[in-house]
Amino acid sequence: VNIGTAFHPLSYTLSCEALPETIELIQDFEMPTVCTSIRVSRDGQFILAAGTYKPRVRCYDTYQLSLKFERCLESDVVTFDILSEDYSKLVFLHIDRYVEFHSQHGHYYKTRIPKFGRDFSYHYPSCDLYFVGASSEVFRLNLEQGRFLNSLQTDAAEINVCDINPVHQLFAAGTLEGRVDCWDPRVRSRVAVLDCALSSITDGTEVEGLPSVSALKFNGSLGMAVGTSTGQVLVYDLRSSRPLLVKDHYYGLPIKSLHFHDQLDLVLSADSKIIKMWNKDNGKVFSSIEPQANINDVCLYPGSGMLFTANEDPKMNTFYIPALGPAPHWCSFLDNLTEELEENPESTIYDDYKFVTRKDLENLGLTHLIGSPLLRAYMHGFFMDIRLYHKVKTMANPFAYEEYRKDRIRQKIEESRTQRVQLKKLPKVNKELAMKLMEESELPTRKKKKKGNVVDNLLSDDRFKVMFENPDYQVDERSEEFRLLNPIVSKVGEKRRQKLSQLVQQEEQQQDEEEEEVEGRGSSEEEESSDDDDKSWVEEVREQRRLIRAEERENRQQEPQRHSQPRFYQIKAGEEFRSFGDVARKQKMQKTSLEERLQREESSGRLNLNDTAVGSKQLTFTLKKAKLLSRRTPTQTLRWTSPVRGVFYCCTKWKSWIR
Repeated sequence: VNIGTAFHPLSYTLSCEALPETIELIQDFEMPTVCTSIRVSRDGQFILAAGTYKPRVRCYDTYQLSLKFERCLESDVVTFDILSEDYSKLVFLHIDRYVEFHSQHGHYYKTRIPKFGRDFSYHYPSCDLYFVGASSEVFRLNLEQGRFLNSLQTDAAEINVCDINPVHQLFAAGTLEGRVDCWDPRVRSRVAVLDCALSSITDGTEVEGLPSVSALKFNGSLGMAVGTSTGQVLVYDLRSSRPLLVKDHYYGLPIKSLHFHDQLDLVLSADSKIIKMWNKDNGKVFSSIEPQANINDVCLYPGSGMLFTANEDPKMNTFYIPALGPAPHWCSFLDNLTEELEENPESTIYDDYKFVTRKDLENLGLTHLIGSPLLRAYMHGFFMDIRLYHKVKTMANPFAYEEYRKDRIRQKIEESRTQRVQLKKLPKVNKELAMKLMEESELPTRKKKKKGNVVDNLLSDDRFKVMFENPDYQVDERSEEFRLLNPIVSKVGEKRRQKLSQLVQQEEQQQDEEEEEVEGRGSSEEEESSDDDDKSWVEEVREQRRLIRAEERENRQQEPQRHSQPRFYQIKAGEEFRSFGDVARKQKMQKTSLEERLQREESSGRLNLNDTAVGSKQLTFTLKKAKLLSRRTPTQTLRWTSPVRGVFYCCTKWKSWIR
């Protein structure tokens, strides 16, 4: 836990990402990968968290400030609840429709519900578990009798969340259509329906799509808060069908958690980005916390100013705000630390404001408000009231619907174009090399594993982008080195050139199409040519060498025509000039065998043998082919080389000469 100041001037926060001064409040307070749910037992001694990977649940003892136990599960946990005062009775709802019960020693029982579950609540007077999920029914499991009871039938297609009032035991379920169905468990009949989707749309809110209920929480006997999938929180009095207050997060993200703070009459609402604390009567913002990782769940420690968050991160965050309440008794030393962090009051909350730049003000015609209290200067722009921004934007742009309609038409055109043949965009330099890399990236998965991800990353890697932009890196396929190193590039390159010309023609046709065209043209059928594997690699190499020799022969014939002037030669020191026929004589000597060259040098007196470290002996012999093949040798392996007949080996297994 790091010590840092909160966003409210009268509070301080112990957060996991505020200041470098770190306090490890609970040892190993983390998950291997992600934490999905977190709960605190009613006695306040144990903190339980469920996460992955691998699926597991961890229990932390606050008295010992360390991990008490860890249990691995068979599948991921959607949500869980603590039925007892401590950790002795736990219920887990898994993603594979299983409901698992744990006792103090570990796994106790496991059953399965008919549909995939999303949430559940426990009715203490009747010992019934109410499960809701991807169904219109609410499944009831009685833990005293150990059997399923008749389910509650609703009009909804799916049910997302549910909750039970702790005072009068009213059961409420939030549906996918944006309604809240209230049931009386005593008579098993629906008593009321709240249309939250219609009530969440106000003048100052922008809603995209149908607002479905994503969070639900009761407060006392008459209070209730409902969170929608579009980022609004509605506060209800159960005696009225209209909300008392509608609070917008302005992120457009589903509300994931709702909590009430009775001492200060606050509501703690959280989506995946931010935790907001605001007054439930007037909606005035009290404080806000924005962690670095996305939020999955929030748990408020009862009777204190500490809260825990489950994030899309291994570390589970711990926040402490003294303005909400004192520190828990097991970490009372935090109060002394926060007294040292007092700072001058400074208001930095802009939750109900819209950030605009000077260019935005010019487009809206509000440049005359610069310097007035309606605009607060901040960095490179200004903050203005969100209600004023919506009103001015509606007046300044009355044709917003036409722009929206054009954008939707453009999106439909793009969606229809994705159904066509996707053209490959090739670079300006080394197009054939880029096409070769694209073809290798389209190989089957097994071949890709052998080559790795090098082919996929080569075109997108910034280190090699110069090779496809700078003309100096163009591959010269006519050079002698390229032709000898790539003997079969002639055939494959010809096919790739034909495919490249087809792609260029398709790109030109696509540029000539009209922008408003919705239906795509039929794609031209590409002629698939099978690979010609008749000739081997060696024949291709010989063919390339023959072409290179022919080019050199032509260059020699053209050489006398180029050089009509006399040619001069330089004689180096120590050499004796005899005639120009020495060059022809040397070439003739290279074609003769080693034996003839040694005889000629010995007869001319130029051969001089001196004893050296490696020896100076010579061996002259002649072999006949018939005698060679029928000869038998001992079991040792021999090897000798003939300049005429090649290399001979003696096989120890068959004891015969093999060429």
